[in-house]
Amino acid sequence: MNDLAIILSTTLMYSTPLIFTALGGVFSENSGIVNIGLEGMMTIGAFVGATAGYLTGNPWLGLLCAGIAGGIFALIHGIATISFNADHTISGVAINLLAPGVALFACKILFNGSVTTPTIAMENKIPRPLNGVFESGSILDTIFNTYATTYIALALIVVVWFVLYKTKFGLRVRAVGEHPGAADTLGINVSRVRYISVILSGILAGIGGASMSLAIVSTFRPALISGQGYIALAAVIFGKWRPQWAGAACLLFGFSTGLTVYLGNPSLGMTINENLLSMLPYIVTLVMLVLFVRTSKAPAALGNPYKKGER
Repeated sequence: MNDLAIILSTTLMYSTPLIFTALGGVFSENSGIVNIGLEGMMTIGAFVGATAGYLTGNPWLGLLCAGIAGGIFALIHGIATISFNADHTISGVAINLLAPGVALFACKILFNGSVTTPTIAMENKIPRPLNGVFESGSILDTIFNTYATTYIALALIVVVWFVLYKTKFGLRVRAVGEHPGAADTLGINVSRVRYISVILSGILAGIGGASMSLAIVSTFRPALISGQGYIALAAVIFGKWRPQWAGAACLLFGFSTGLTVYLGNPSLGMTINENLLSMLPYIVTLVMLVLFVRTSKAPAALGNPYKKGER
């Protein structure tokens, strides 16, 4: 039972960055903008979050700065795809190349040529709100004594669902993603809605990256994100562009990471090659996409450029 508790605790911890980023992808893609650049936005968020958290000693300020950084790169993606009708995939790939480059360049300047940020002190990490609530070492303590960002991410699934399906703004987001021409004739500013959605996706992806560097590992390094933005994008597709199912997909992918961490524990006495273990989350992602991508129906206008006045 203790082993299962450890796996579940790790699942919650490693699902958190994916949930933030996938919810950002849900906003962007429901508005019709493909956002492959989530990986780069996570990376810049992880760097800015770790840097701000280390320099100020305030992890919440670090999260805020990370969200702003991710939003800036999302704005670049929005300008390219919305204002200049650039190919969404090419723009996203450019973001994924640019953002890590900016992060490494800035890191070397700020930290004397180092490509990693200094380790954040334990007391300056994201706090654990339930620390001390349960008996130390108990199963409940093992599972639920996790970082505040995990609970924020889980609550955000409900918030994003409510915004998309119960508010006027959410209706507009889905309208411009399905039929921007019809939305335009109803007086909806398609470009504005898409810009807001894309910037929101970058803010959430930046916070997702920072939840790695401010909580899980306490530092930024070049390989910190290593494909998690793509896994989050896969969760959006697997979740059929709906926040609740995208969140569930993130938990599944987080579980595969938790299983990887658990099976890699030397105390178990298992001799599974660590390289094979590290492949497990990506294998699960590929299998899920192969099995479910055919049943996923994307927003009708996803990836299609739109010029005002078109029908």
